[in-house]
Order: sequence, then C-alpha cells, then structure tokens
Amino acid sequence: MNPILPVALRRRVAGCCAALLLVALAPGTGARAEPSPSPAPSAEDGLDPRITEIMRGPEYRHAQWGLLQTGPGGGRVVHDLFPGQFFIPGSTAKLFPVSATWQVLGPDHRFTTPLYAVGRRTGSTLAGDLDLVAQGDLTLGGRTRPDGTVAYTDLDHTYANDFPGATLTPENPLAGIEELARQVRGAGITRVEGDVVVDSRLFAPDPELDPVPTPLIVNDNLVDLLTTPGDRAGADARLDWRPKVAPYEVTSTVKTVAAGEPTDITVTADAGGTRIRLSGTIAADARPLLRTSPIADPAAFGRTALIKALGRAGVEVGAAATGPNPVARLPRDYAGRPRVAAYTSPPYEQYAKLILKVSHNLGANLDVCLLAVTAGSRQCTAGFPVLAAFLDRAGVDREQVALMDGRGGNPADRVTPRALVQMLAYWQGTPDARRFREALPILGVDGLLALNCRDCPARGKVFAKTGAAVGGDLLNDRLSVGAITIAGYLDKGGGRFDLFYAGVTGAMTATADPEEVVGIADDLARIAAYLQESP
Repeated sequence: MNPILPVALRRRVAGCCAALLLVALAPGTGARAEPSPSPAPSAEDGLDPRITEIMRGPEYRHAQWGLLQTGPGGGRVVHDLFPGQFFIPGSTAKLFPVSATWQVLGPDHRFTTPLYAVGRRTGSTLAGDLDLVAQGDLTLGGRTRPDGTVAYTDLDHTYANDFPGATLTPENPLAGIEELARQVRGAGITRVEGDVVVDSRLFAPDPELDPVPTPLIVNDNLVDLLTTPGDRAGADARLDWRPKVAPYEVTSTVKTVAAGEPTDITVTADAGGTRIRLSGTIAADARPLLRTSPIADPAAFGRTALIKALGRAGVEVGAAATGPNPVARLPRDYAGRPRVAAYTSPPYEQYAKLILKVSHNLGANLDVCLLAVTAGSRQCTAGFPVLAAFLDRAGVDREQVALMDGRGGNPADRVTPRALVQMLAYWQGTPDARRFREALPILGVDGLLALNCRDCPARGKVFAKTGAAVGGDLLNDRLSVGAITIAGYLDKGGGRFDLFYAGVTGAMTATADPEEVVGIADDLARIAAYLQESP
C-alpha cells in the first residue's frame, strides 16, 4: 500500500521541522525521565495479528497506542485500547467543527456575497462606491465546477510548501470575482466615479487561528507558483503563477539542472508579500513543482482583483486599482442601498467535503468563525460555545475534547478515542449519515487516503479522517511524531458500518527522512484496512 501523507505540518518536514508543534510525551503522564509506553496488544486480545505486528515496530518502542472499534451507533465494543485517554488528534479534530457547521448552517446552506451600489446613480454612471460585503465564502467560485460541485485534488495546493506532489484544480481562482463584475455590467453600470471597497466586518481575523480565516478569501489567500523545467540543463526554468493580481509580482532565477539532480526551490517575499522571488534548481526530468506564497492583505487583494475584473467587463472605475482597502468609506449598513450583483456559493456540504477530503486547514478554522457569526458575534472565539452546545446535543462528552482551533493544529488540542467515536456515532442517527460518511476520504479512492490500499480487500470500504502532528528532534537527528491518527467508518457489509479510531502518540523515526513519517502514516491506514477485513 502507498502511504498517506501527514497533514498537520506547517513547515516542510524536509526542512527538519524547525517548528515543533507538540511534545511527544503522552498527555496526562507528566514529565518523566522515561515515559511508560502503552503495551502493544497481543493476538490473544482478539486483534488481527497483522495489527499487533505493526504496533510492535521499532518506531513505537516508547509510544502510546489508542484504539477503539464499536458496532454501529457506538454500541458493542469490538476492540479498545485506552479509549478514554487523551491523544493529540491532528486533523481528526476537524470532525467536530465541520459536524457543527453542517448542522447549524445546514448542508444545503449557500453563502451569498452581495455587491451594493452606495451613492447616486445617473444612467450608467454611479457617483459613489461599489461595496463588496464578504460573507466567509471559502472558495468564492475558485473551485466550483460547471455542475456546482467543489473541485479538489488528493494533495491540495495548500500543502504545496510541505509536500511534493501537490497539484492545482483547473478552475479559475477569480471566478466569483469575474462573475460579480459581469453582473455589475449587466445591471447597466459602466462607470464608477467613487471607489470599490471590500466590507470585511463579518468577523475579526483571529491570529490565534493558524491559518487565519478572513471574511473574504480568494484562492485560499495564496498565490500559486508553478515551476517547470526548461528545455535543457542550464536553461532558465519556466514559471507560471496565479491569480495574477497587481501589485503582486513574481520573478524567478530557478535554473534547470541535469536529470536526476536535486530539485530545490526556495520562495521568498518582501515585507508586504507583494514581491515574490523563486530561486534554486529543478531537474530536467522533474515534474512541474508547485509552491505557494501567502496573500498578505486579502481585502486589498480582492479589491484590486474586482476593479480589474470590472474593467475587463466594461466598467470603468475612477479610483486607483492598487492600494489599501478604503474601509473608512463603508456605510453603517446597506438599508435602502441597491444590490447590483451577488455571487452564490455551492451548498455547505460541498465545502465540508473539501475540508475533510484534503484536510483543508483554513476551511476548518473558518468554520469556527462562521459558528461565531451564527451567535451574533464578530469574535471567532465565540464559535467555541456554539460548538460546545452542538456537541452536547450530539451526545459527545465535551470533557473528553480540548480544542483551541478548528484544524487540530494547536499544541493544546486533545481528544479521546471515545469522543471521536461518539461524534461519528451521532451521524449514524441522522438523515445525512451517508452524505457525511462519503464526505470523508475513502481508502484507496480519494482524498488523503487515495494512494493507500489500492489493491487490498478493504479498498473503498473505509471512510475516515486522517490526522498528523510532527516535529523535529535535533538532539537525535530524527523526527518526533506527536500523533498519527485515523477515525471513521468501516463498511462491514450488509449495510453495517462499524465506527473506529486508531492513533499513536510519541512515535520516533530512526532518521530525519520524512519518508519514515509517511511510513508511520501508512501503518495507521493499514490498521484501518485490517479492522475492516477482520470478521
């Protein structure tokens, strides 16, 4: 089986994991000179011997294993190993905010982003401003297919700086912006004498959430940088980037080197983030390599993108296209202001699928802010009481969940196997059970489980969210695996879906080679497969 990629790293593992996201010591044990590992279960415990063999591997000599498998609805316990102990969840934590947002907003909820004319209109001329009121639309049309579904790749562009192999979807990242501009022209406006302003008052960005959600999001607030080898060794590499919005400029000094030579590309940006430079090498036989650079000011970026799109649509704007977003011009509200355009998103279910399939960190954190908005607050932290109330209704023991974000990337995040299984069990009693299950990565089929178990009997029969949190160990020149986790549903046939969690905290690789972490992640995928295959 091919490995699943760990998804909680924020910096390249190949860069030696300079940012340690967590400690490897099992939570709740306190500081000890020699932490006590959990015993690996024996075959007599009823586990498939292939699972016990994995758990006895050298990487797990000082690790803590957790395991829970139950029948449908969280009923009869099939296997358990420390089900009530806290583990670092990694991205399995995303199951909580996505579930809450799905139920609070509804799976068919659509985000409608309006554009208002603020001023006096005379014929085709607006003596005033166009105000784009951001509504927390995760993709703003940038991933929407013609059939209304949201496109994703198995390794998303948001992970391009962490792992090789990330790819782009073909959709235009400015699609929603372009549609709004066309609607303005269709409304008969050809000249705007004032300005274009992005209204981002929906919620206040919270720097404690990383990545930080913003009310207006274009292309996941990233500039995509795609480098392709030149025709021969020594030639300049070819560069393409998107979305091309001023004042962002990208230059490259990347050179093509001989086939088989190292590919090593570095991305740097100036203090404002608008001058991006790529340097390094790419092998002549290498596939195109994707990197990203953050958009420093999403509102200003969106404003410029909209002004340029308006120009292409035949609408002249008097204000300069680049520069700060002029928020001082915003009105108190839009009562009585004509709405001249609006972009409507796909249903939230599609966004949930994107978040879960590719482990979309920005989207999971955004869910916390959207929950806060439902409570009438602009502070993202107000989303946690909404999440707590949902978990109470869903029958999840909140005392077995500790979250400081939506993505599962905060060092304080902790979850027990039992709480995750309770969350999964909740869905089996709802009309959306199948829709939610199929929004998860499917073993050997799609998302972050696409490359695993392509030829094994469990292919297509495990629906599960994966998670990881990995840091470096400079003392021993190895990698510290705070957690690799997986939780979801096992298709046991005949319409029966068992619930399961498997995870390990405190594993250690032998070297600093990131492929060894990928191997640990693959072990967890194999455990899930063996649980499904076992009678």
